[in-house]
Amino acid sequence: MQETSQTETPYTALGFYYKISQLRADTWNALKRDLGQLIRLDDDARAKSLIKAIDIKMTRLEIIEDYHAFPSKEDFRHLWLLFEREEYGLLEKVVKRLVRALISESFRRRHVDLSETDDDAEDLETLDALAQLRRGHPASNTSAQPYFELLIVDNLSAPEEEVVREAFRNMRRPEDKFVYDVVTVRSFEDALIAVLVNPNIQACLIRYEFPYKSKYNLSALRNYLEGLSEKSLENQTEAERSILLSSMIHELRPEIDQFLVSSGDVEATASRDIRHFNRIFYRETDYIEQHHTILRAIDSRYRTPFFDALREYSKKPTGVFHAMPISRGKSITRSHWVGQMIDFYGINIFLAETSATSGGLDSLLQPYGPIKKAQEYAARAFGARQSFFVTNGTSTANKIVVQALVKPRDIVLVDRDCHKSHHYGMVLAGAHVSYLDSYPLHDYSMYGAVPLKEIKKTLLEYKRSGQLHKVKMLLLTNCTFDGVVYNVRRVMEECLAIKPDLVFLWDEAWFAFATFNPTYRPRTAMHAARTLRDRYRSEAYREQYMTWKAEFDTLDPDDDATWLERRLMPDPDVVRVRAYATHSTHKTLTSLRQGSMIHVYDQDFRQRVEAPFHEAYMTHTSTSPNYQIIASLDVGRMQAEMEGFELVHAQVEAALALREQLYTQPLLQKYFRVLVNKDMVPLEYRQSGVETFYDPVTGWNKMEEAWANDEFVVDPCRITIAIGATGIDGDTFKNEYLMNKYGIQINKTSRNTVLFMTNIGTSRGAIAYLLDVLIKLAKEFEYRWEESSRPERKIIENRVHSLTKELPPLPDFSRFHAAFRPGGETPEGDIRRAFFLSYDEENTEYLRFDNGEIQAQMRAGRDAVSATFVIPYPPGFPVLVPGQVISEEILYFLQALDVTEIHGYRPELGLLVFTEEALIDPAAG
Repeated sequence: MQETSQTETPYTALGFYYKISQLRADTWNALKRDLGQLIRLDDDARAKSLIKAIDIKMTRLEIIEDYHAFPSKEDFRHLWLLFEREEYGLLEKVVKRLVRALISESFRRRHVDLSETDDDAEDLETLDALAQLRRGHPASNTSAQPYFELLIVDNLSAPEEEVVREAFRNMRRPEDKFVYDVVTVRSFEDALIAVLVNPNIQACLIRYEFPYKSKYNLSALRNYLEGLSEKSLENQTEAERSILLSSMIHELRPEIDQFLVSSGDVEATASRDIRHFNRIFYRETDYIEQHHTILRAIDSRYRTPFFDALREYSKKPTGVFHAMPISRGKSITRSHWVGQMIDFYGINIFLAETSATSGGLDSLLQPYGPIKKAQEYAARAFGARQSFFVTNGTSTANKIVVQALVKPRDIVLVDRDCHKSHHYGMVLAGAHVSYLDSYPLHDYSMYGAVPLKEIKKTLLEYKRSGQLHKVKMLLLTNCTFDGVVYNVRRVMEECLAIKPDLVFLWDEAWFAFATFNPTYRPRTAMHAARTLRDRYRSEAYREQYMTWKAEFDTLDPDDDATWLERRLMPDPDVVRVRAYATHSTHKTLTSLRQGSMIHVYDQDFRQRVEAPFHEAYMTHTSTSPNYQIIASLDVGRMQAEMEGFELVHAQVEAALALREQLYTQPLLQKYFRVLVNKDMVPLEYRQSGVETFYDPVTGWNKMEEAWANDEFVVDPCRITIAIGATGIDGDTFKNEYLMNKYGIQINKTSRNTVLFMTNIGTSRGAIAYLLDVLIKLAKEFEYRWEESSRPERKIIENRVHSLTKELPPLPDFSRFHAAFRPGGETPEGDIRRAFFLSYDEENTEYLRFDNGEIQAQMRAGRDAVSATFVIPYPPGFPVLVPGQVISEEILYFLQALDVTEIHGYRPELGLLVFTEEALIDPAAG
């Protein structure tokens, strides 16, 4: 029955693997429910229907569980045996135990024998589940050995699989730091699907020969297996096939430790490109050596050097004769008044509080011990060459990078609607700023991202003016606050074809989690930088470049179309890959507030940047950094390496579940419209043509296609909802409806949208609560309309019309005034000079626009020039910067805004602008 039932239909439901853990849990629960109904049923017709449904569910689950250690293949054979014998009562009992073991995760702590059917075994499962509930979550069980699963790829028979599994199980010792179980698969494709659907896999042992094809329909792998086929692998040696599999596993899940067991010429194999294998074993190597090698590899990721050192320090008796009375908790434990701090925080946080850099601890400013090691581990985790911890947020991280790389008068191309820390960083560095405009989304009062054509056009402008050598850096936000994600590799590649030593600063404040998902990872800065460097060093790329160059040289270099309408390729002999990424680790991974990181992949870092980087780091980093933040960054890195794949997977699942309900629930659709790919990315930037990742019939099956090909995509974990149909603006909806009434916290709004984000801490229960709240609000709006009088309905209609039809067009960056444009013909501006010119009061004056004062002077021929940053919230980025000419479009936008918070604007006085006299000779001012 098992073989004949394994049709392609059940697996099609798994096609988009992001939903598989929810499908797994829901199907087990449904199977338990069906069995409970069956054994209490008297109706034969209904019983037959339930038996068929149970058969389908067991078939589906057997496919899923093929890639998990628990329940094992032997366990499933036991389930099928009970089913075929029609022992449905006993089957229900076993399934109940199995479900409890999965929920409580007791299989991580002890062997669960499903063949046991006595009450003691069942009671043990119940006690296990209750113990976990009391602790709050299985992960909080700190005394148990961490559990993982070892994937073995080998074409084994069922008896051979059991022998191998038992051999590794017999290697376990009570003193082992970890405990693991074994998953065996028999083919190349099965190995890939296993690492995708089973997050417990932390190590992989590839053994001997194995076939290519799986017996299942692996639609989830269609993008990863493009260009491969069974025929293409026929002539490969055992070693070649193993190395190819290893490289693909590494692309999907680089954190997995991989080992090769070879029966051939192991010395020759070792001399190949086997960079992704930790070690090669010859066939005669015994299990005990493999066991200890695997545990050591896992331990290298599990270590938390600084956190461990801090915990050891907290246990030492010390005499404190330096700063910080709170150190060791002394000023609190001796107090008659502030004991509530210990009651709330516990004593350990104070025992670990110190300003000392000795005693096994380290200095963040000049690390040599555990902080240095922790940062090296972070670089490994995020695919960087160097990583640095920052304890006062990504605003500071951004300024460190800019100061380290940019000298006064260097030209920097900047995304105009980037975070304000970049604008202030330009002021501090004395950079000449050339602002780039993102494409606008007028209907939702938000911006998208900067098109590649816009960037290339600006670079060409500098090239033709002879100023390209002054262009130092391109600074972009990836992903944007609203979830628009760049094609990072393509942006870097084409820009490097014009300016081969261009430095890239990618502000990935909201994208740290992306490293730990195979669909997201290629659009991160570190992955793109590594990929490009490897690509440019290959002979295959050199041949492609020579072919491209021969054709390109026949075209007119003065024609914009030559550069803008075709894909550009950099010269491998001159190109330098120089990429920096800043992460707000605390925003999307585990870290205390303000915990951030800088990641570097710069071929010139050692020769040209290391010394100024150190100075910039010293400039902006406190001499008293918070050790708890550093420890949290260390632990957060470890968690990301050990279970980041699983947690991000769950984060995406939660987002998809929320989106699916919002797409399909009629009442929710009436008031809350989720913006999809086509709403946030214009067609010209969607080369795949994908309008939405979701289809009501086929489900979630288009995301990878868009993410592989499009210039811009939307992160599905950023759920932007248009609420104009409610007649309530975004800020009011956020504060009065979500927060005040239901305690739901969100951050970003626009005039007619609100943004919900899932993260690695989002649970299915939280999604259910949000949906419940949205349904309650939708019903409230329904009742409001039904009970409104005609005048009240007119008011509601006017509000809806205002929020959906009367939206002010978003203004582009106008220009810098000539007084602040050192290049004359090129667009960059000296923002630092304008910023500090405003410090002298005689250089500035206030002009109001609400009474037409500034408009009248502009119509009379005056260039009104902003003397400060003007930042309305929302959208939260400067619509004016120091030295920028104020345009009619900007004034219209400011007048149309219905927000109360505008930084840099005083309603009673107006906008701060430069006097006309100050602009005659700003250098003198």
